[in-house]
Amino acid sequence: MRRSVEQRAISAEAAHAAVAAAVARAGELGIRVNAAVTDASGVLAAFLRMPGAFLHSVDIAIDKAYTAAGFGFATAQWAGILRGDEALRLGMPQRARNVVFGGGLPVREGGVLIGGIGVSGGSAEQDEICARAALAALGLEET
Repeated sequence: MRRSVEQRAISAEAAHAAVAAAVARAGELGIRVNAAVTDASGVLAAFLRMPGAFLHSVDIAIDKAYTAAGFGFATAQWAGILRGDEALRLGMPQRARNVVFGGGLPVREGGVLIGGIGVSGGSAEQDEICARAALAALGLEET
């Protein structure tokens, strides 16, 4: 019987590079955002807030990263998942910290989940653009 398992996690350097890239992309878009990266278990690894970004978006960005890492798929996918299942549609948005709109992406390296990124402050589409820029800066693609 094995008593432990190995887990991979995003490095501190990569987490900081990711939030910096997300914020840089937000600047190009002319928006102010908060960007968060968690490890694969949803624990905060890096955070960056642009001056003037919405205060309430701090927690939303962190929770988007948490949700993407926890479920392993983009937060924007929740709309399709919830469609057609009334109990799920009513229940999942009520779960603490679960975000069901765009801006959160899982971070994978070689198919292995190593973290999540969440961006909040623009529209859901703008937030996701910034999150994708973070993945691109790490040489990773959304899978």
